[in-house]
Amino acid sequence: MKILIAEDNFVARNILHKQLAALGEVDSAGNGREALEAVKIALEGHAPYGLICLDVTMPELSGIGALQGIRRLEIQGGVKEQNRAKILMTTGHSDRQKVLASAKAGCDAYMIKPITRLRLFEELSKLGIAATA
Repeated sequence: MKILIAEDNFVARNILHKQLAALGEVDSAGNGREALEAVKIALEGHAPYGLICLDVTMPELSGIGALQGIRRLEIQGGVKEQNRAKILMTTGHSDRQKVLASAKAGCDAYMIKPITRLRLFEELSKLGIAATA
Protein backbone atom coordinates (compact mmCIF):
# COMPACT_ATOMS: atom_id res chain seq x y z
CA MET A 1 0.00 0.00 0.00
CA LYS A 2 1.14 3.52 -0.75
CA ILE A 3 0.85 5.87 2.24
CA LEU A 4 1.20 9.65 2.64
CA ILE A 5 1.81 11.38 5.96
CA ALA A 6 1.20 15.14 6.00
CA GLU A 7 2.44 16.52 9.30
CA ASP A 8 4.35 19.74 10.00
CA ASN A 9 5.86 18.46 13.25
CA PHE A 10 9.06 16.53 12.46
CA VAL A 11 8.86 14.24 15.51
CA ALA A 12 5.18 13.37 14.99
CA ARG A 13 5.83 12.76 11.28
CA ASN A 14 8.72 10.38 12.06
CA ILE A 15 6.71 8.48 14.67
CA LEU A 16 3.87 7.92 12.21
CA HIS A 17 6.36 6.93 9.52
CA LYS A 18 7.89 4.26 11.78
CA GLN A 19 4.45 2.97 12.77
CA LEU A 20 3.26 2.68 9.15
CA ALA A 21 6.43 1.57 7.37
CA ALA A 22 5.54 -2.12 7.66
CA LEU A 23 2.34 -1.52 5.67
CA GLY A 24 4.03 -0.27 2.52
CA GLU A 25 5.75 2.66 0.85
CA VAL A 26 5.49 5.79 3.01
CA ASP A 27 5.92 9.33 1.68
CA SER A 28 5.74 12.48 3.76
CA ALA A 29 4.81 16.13 3.36
CA GLY A 30 5.49 19.00 5.74
CA ASN A 31 2.35 20.98 4.96
CA GLY A 32 -1.03 20.79 3.24
CA ARG A 33 0.18 22.20 -0.09
CA GLU A 34 2.92 19.57 -0.35
CA ALA A 35 0.36 16.88 0.49
CA LEU A 36 -2.00 18.09 -2.22
CA GLU A 37 0.83 18.16 -4.78
CA ALA A 38 1.94 14.64 -3.78
CA VAL A 39 -1.61 13.33 -4.25
CA LYS A 40 -1.92 15.07 -7.61
CA ILE A 41 1.33 13.51 -8.84
CA ALA A 42 0.31 10.07 -7.54
CA LEU A 43 -3.07 10.23 -9.28
CA GLU A 44 -1.52 11.44 -12.53
CA GLY A 45 0.97 8.56 -12.35
CA HIS A 46 -1.84 6.05 -11.77
CA ALA A 47 -0.26 5.11 -8.42
CA PRO A 48 -2.66 6.65 -5.88
CA TYR A 49 -2.26 6.61 -2.14
CA GLY A 50 -4.34 4.04 -0.26
CA LEU A 51 -3.95 5.82 3.08
CA ILE A 52 -3.35 9.48 3.82
CA CYS A 53 -2.73 10.82 7.33
CA LEU A 54 -3.38 14.56 7.53
CA ASP A 55 -2.63 16.79 10.49
CA VAL A 56 -5.54 19.21 10.93
CA THR A 57 -3.36 22.24 11.67
CA MET A 58 -0.54 22.79 9.16
CA PRO A 59 1.07 25.83 7.55
CA GLU A 60 0.29 27.03 4.01
CA LEU A 61 -2.84 24.87 3.72
CA SER A 62 -4.67 23.28 6.63
CA GLY A 63 -5.37 19.58 6.79
CA ILE A 64 -9.06 20.27 6.16
CA GLY A 65 -8.16 22.39 3.12
CA ALA A 66 -5.88 19.61 1.86
CA LEU A 67 -8.63 17.04 2.48
CA GLN A 68 -11.10 19.07 0.42
CA GLY A 69 -8.53 19.44 -2.36
CA ILE A 70 -7.72 15.71 -2.33
CA ARG A 71 -11.37 14.76 -2.63
CA ARG A 72 -11.74 17.24 -5.54
CA LEU A 73 -8.71 15.71 -7.29
CA GLU A 74 -10.16 12.23 -6.87
CA ILE A 75 -13.49 13.32 -8.37
CA GLN A 76 -11.75 15.10 -11.26
CA GLY A 77 -9.64 11.99 -11.85
CA GLY A 78 -12.69 9.75 -12.00
CA VAL A 79 -11.77 7.79 -8.87
CA LYS A 80 -14.79 5.81 -7.71
CA GLU A 81 -15.80 6.37 -4.10
CA GLN A 82 -14.91 2.80 -3.08
CA ASN A 83 -11.39 3.29 -4.53
CA ARG A 84 -10.58 6.66 -3.02
CA ALA A 85 -7.86 7.04 -0.39
CA LYS A 86 -8.71 6.37 3.23
CA ILE A 87 -8.00 9.67 4.98
CA LEU A 88 -7.16 9.77 8.67
CA MET A 89 -7.15 13.23 10.23
CA THR A 90 -4.84 13.73 13.22
CA THR A 91 -4.76 16.57 15.73
CA GLY A 92 -3.59 17.56 19.16
CA HIS A 93 -6.94 19.24 19.86
CA SER A 94 -10.42 17.82 20.38
CA ASP A 95 -12.21 20.77 18.76
CA ARG A 96 -15.73 19.58 17.89
CA GLN A 97 -16.01 22.06 15.00
CA LYS A 98 -12.87 20.69 13.34
CA VAL A 99 -14.06 17.13 13.79
CA LEU A 100 -17.36 18.02 12.11
CA ALA A 101 -15.62 20.01 9.34
CA SER A 102 -13.31 17.06 8.67
CA ALA A 103 -16.23 14.64 8.46
CA LYS A 104 -18.12 16.98 6.15
CA ALA A 105 -15.05 17.31 3.90
CA GLY A 106 -14.84 13.53 3.54
CA CYS A 107 -12.37 12.13 6.06
CA ASP A 108 -12.70 8.49 7.01
CA ALA A 109 -11.36 8.69 10.57
CA TYR A 110 -10.17 11.24 13.13
CA MET A 111 -7.60 10.65 15.88
CA ILE A 112 -6.39 12.86 18.71
CA LYS A 113 -2.66 12.80 19.49
CA PRO A 114 -0.69 11.20 20.95
CA ILE A 115 -1.32 8.30 18.59
CA THR A 116 -0.06 4.98 19.85
CA ARG A 117 0.68 2.12 17.49
CA LEU A 118 -2.13 0.05 19.04
CA ARG A 119 -4.75 2.80 18.65
CA LEU A 120 -3.57 3.57 15.11
CA PHE A 121 -3.79 -0.05 13.99
CA GLU A 122 -7.21 -0.46 15.63
CA GLU A 123 -8.44 2.54 13.65
CA LEU A 124 -6.89 1.23 10.43
CA SER A 125 -8.63 -2.10 11.01
CA LYS A 126 -11.98 -0.26 11.23
CA LEU A 127 -11.16 1.24 7.84
CA GLY A 128 -10.53 -2.21 6.37
CA ILE A 129 -6.74 -1.85 6.32
CA ALA A 130 -5.07 -4.99 7.59
CA ALA A 131 -2.49 -3.97 10.18
CA THR A 132 -0.90 -5.84 13.04
CA ALA A 133 0.09 -3.97 16.18
